[in-house]
Amino acid sequence: MASSIGIMDSGYFVGRNEILNWINNRLQLNLSRIEEAASGAIQCQMMDLTYPGVVQMHKVNFDAKTEYDMIQNYKILQETLNKLKIDKHIEVNRLVKGRPLDNLEFLQWLKRHCDSVNGGIVNENYNPVERRNKGGKDRTKSSVRNSKSLQTNTNNPASSNAFNSNRTSGFKQFQSSEATSSAEIHALSKEVTDLKLSVDLLEKERDFYFAKLRDIEILCQTPELENLPISVAIKKILYAADEKESALEEAQDYLNQKLNIDDAEAEADPET
Repeated sequence: MASSIGIMDSGYFVGRNEILNWINNRLQLNLSRIEEAASGAIQCQMMDLTYPGVVQMHKVNFDAKTEYDMIQNYKILQETLNKLKIDKHIEVNRLVKGRPLDNLEFLQWLKRHCDSVNGGIVNENYNPVERRNKGGKDRTKSSVRNSKSLQTNTNNPASSNAFNSNRTSGFKQFQSSEATSSAEIHALSKEVTDLKLSVDLLEKERDFYFAKLRDIEILCQTPELENLPISVAIKKILYAADEKESALEEAQDYLNQKLNIDDAEAEADPET
């Protein structure tokens, strides 16, 4: 554990309070807990602040409460990272659970990255509140137009009937869309569950074979066996540093060489 901590980047030692201050100051927010950033919207806006015009802010949902809506935000974030050729995989399934440690680690990475761009200097003309409301004006205009249309239609019987028909049709479409969203959420939840089961099985299998290799290593290190050719050959395989090439051939050559030497010595000295 100590060695792994020693090689970690200093960015991962930034504390919770410093992360919260960084978010609140730059985005004009008032977060008090790390898990409040679990929806992914804040991360999207931090990237929008760092790389103006790259993030599709009109698609970011700052009111996301369900895991489905949060996942959509993280999809936007992952697409942004891919577009910028930033090699970072987002552990979405962990982040949307709102676990403080997982979210803190991701925000530590995000802060370190954003601070590395242009020396951490950001555009002073950036208006975080306005950017969060991007697309809001369009929605407001649409609502006003619909309201005016409603007033006109209620004064015209024929238009009113057409409006009622359209409203019924629209409601049915909404119900269909809602059912589709529920089905998608169910499918995603099942996929996440299946992936977790697969990971658990792989970890158990890894631990099983690792325990066997450890037993073999301990056996080969016993004083009575450690200098025997077969033990040396096995340790050559266990301690091979090259991951791409198998050490089996080298171990076999060593073993054959030692056995041939022993046979030759036995022939030369029959009394032994």
